[in-house]
Amino acid sequence: MSIRRLAVVGSPIAHSLSPTLHAAAYVALGLDWVYERHEVREHELRAFVDGLDRSWRGLSATMPLKEELLRLADDSDRTVALTGAANTLLLADDGRRVVRNTDVAGVERALRDAGLDRADHAVLAGAGATARSVLVALDGLGLRSVIVAVRDSTRTAGLVALADELLLEVDLVSLDDLADVVDGADVVAWTLPNGVELDREIPADARRASVALDVTYHPWPGPLAAQWLAVGGRVASGRDMLLHQAVRQVRFFVSGQTDQPLDREAEVEAAMAAALA
Repeated sequence: MSIRRLAVVGSPIAHSLSPTLHAAAYVALGLDWVYERHEVREHELRAFVDGLDRSWRGLSATMPLKEELLRLADDSDRTVALTGAANTLLLADDGRRVVRNTDVAGVERALRDAGLDRADHAVLAGAGATARSVLVALDGLGLRSVIVAVRDSTRTAGLVALADELLLEVDLVSLDDLADVVDGADVVAWTLPNGVELDREIPADARRASVALDVTYHPWPGPLAAQWLAVGGRVASGRDMLLHQAVRQVRFFVSGQTDQPLDREAEVEAAMAAALA
């Protein structure tokens, strides 16, 4: 079977750049694979996956499906277990549904590209599935403490439990107080959905001293990145994260693993980056 089908699923999905990225990768690899997008809501995901035939190789999942995708899995790994979320489903040849979370690796690579090799203290805006992936990535960079700024303190249990499991010091504040708690942070991360505004200006000294991770990729710049860019600060963008997590998805779909590079991976990544630009 030469033609394999893949897709990104979520809701809303029309804005997704994943089809552009993946199409460029498979052309560079010489694979006759088709990558689509499908509007799928949480209660529709199981039926959608159950209806896929053997021409399908896998799915990428965006919000709000990352937690639901985990519930369909036959096999996962420690990163998925820690974050409680998966963004990639491989439909293995033996019929198993194998999930991975490539967001964590994407975040870490984006931060390293922005000049952050170690983080002792972070400030994190948001407490959802993406925030949990960011926290695990920062743990891999040596994180010791985190302040989490949220809109609703009753929806933080998952992130707090994860911080406890990672043996991190964690404090919760209101999102309205974000500008008051960024001093001393190595990284400030914005994981909130499009449409959420950053109403207060972050102190300029904090913007110059820390790296901003803004997971927004359309429209760009996001609310946090815009303030950092205004003072020439270091920024890891949602597009950087998207690119690097997508490279690992391509690895997974092609070879069944995420850790070993593809043949000619530098060429494949360059083609994906060019398509994203």
